[in-house]
Amino acid sequence: MSSCLVEIDDSSAVVRLTGTLDAAAAEAVRGALLACLWNRPGPVVADVTGLRVVDPAGRAVFAEVRREVADWPAVDLLLCDPTVDRPEQVDAGAPAPPIMVAGVPTWPTVASALAAVAVAVAPMAAVLTAELAPVVGAARQARDLVTTGCRRWGMAMLVDPACIAITEMVNNVVAHARTPMTVRLAPQDDALHLAVRDYSARRPTFAGLSPPNRIGGRGLLLIDTVARRWGSSALPDGKVVWCALHPEDEVAHLS
Repeated sequence: MSSCLVEIDDSSAVVRLTGTLDAAAAEAVRGALLACLWNRPGPVVADVTGLRVVDPAGRAVFAEVRREVADWPAVDLLLCDPTVDRPEQVDAGAPAPPIMVAGVPTWPTVASALAAVAVAVAPMAAVLTAELAPVVGAARQARDLVTTGCRRWGMAMLVDPACIAITEMVNNVVAHARTPMTVRLAPQDDALHLAVRDYSARRPTFAGLSPPNRIGGRGLLLIDTVARRWGSSALPDGKVVWCALHPEDEVAHLS
């Protein structure tokens, strides 16, 4: 019987995986990593030094998780794997560059991976988070947070579309999930990333335009209209709904 243990220390950027990783264990690993990545904004290093990977399906979970969180605010997944070949060091004083293994930046030691995290943390440090109750006033509080972030990060042109998106995301929790929620936003690569995490397994679905005579049901359409990308990620105890907005898209709409 295979087993894989995921050891998470909330005070550290390192998550250690030990035991055996196969296709059967991959889903549990996926859920544990996603939960960790949400709970701790910023890059996280998955240390697989003590992990035995027995099939490609197990190894693929790391690339799948990294793709899943690509548009979450202030998140990234890195790997420490001593089995990878160490790249040649051009500058002895510079951090070692990663090796891309199936789309995941990988270093041969925890120290070299953490050195890369130290470099990456500064641009990802700009993040705003709010814990909200599932009440009518939650959307207003979320809009205030979004407005503050957009103005702080020089993205004033995104205030209106971002407020539309976050209102619909929060109201969906209030109307359907009815659980406490966490609202998070951060700038990254000239885009604004928004996310709302709740504790309901019910995931949003979007079937396109609503009939003209239908009352309601247009929240996802509004998000789809203002955001370049949006989606949802299942967590072991709920979900994250996210979207990414780009200033150039808003400029195009206005021109």
